[in-house]
Amino acid sequence: MKIVLLERVQKLGQMGDIVDVKSGYARNFLLPFHKALRATEQNIQYYEKQKSILEAKNIENIKEAESLKAKINGISFTLIRSASDAGALYGSVSAKDIMDVISENGIVIAKNQINLEKPIKELGIYKIIVSLHPEISSEIIINVARFSIHWNGKRFFK
Repeated sequence: MKIVLLERVQKLGQMGDIVDVKSGYARNFLLPFHKALRATEQNIQYYEKQKSILEAKNIENIKEAESLKAKINGISFTLIRSASDAGALYGSVSAKDIMDVISENGIVIAKNQINLEKPIKELGIYKIIVSLHPEISSEIIINVARFSIHWNGKRFFK
């Protein structure tokens, strides 16, 4: 299916490009999220009329993403989880958990902006990429730690 991109889509093209994609990708992602239009004559003319408005909106979004990047780039967040003595978590840390800990610090991002290939299942320090805009990304550090209480030399876990 041929489509006209209304914004930059990673690994696909720039705003205004006419590209050929699989029908399911267009129907299920690009069209419902208003990232593209079908490449008909009428839609191409519509894009040409709206081009300056779309470019101004894109520049505004880039400025917002740059300011958010300056705010969160390199910041470290700590998640406390229960884990075994070997360091394996009882459960896992997902993108939603990361979004929640970031929002507790007053920074609003969406869950789909967090690039987490697979859930975190072990204790440790992880570098996570946050996509703020298709052209701008930031790196945060997530420290997954175990909560323990030391009492009379014995260790208890909650």
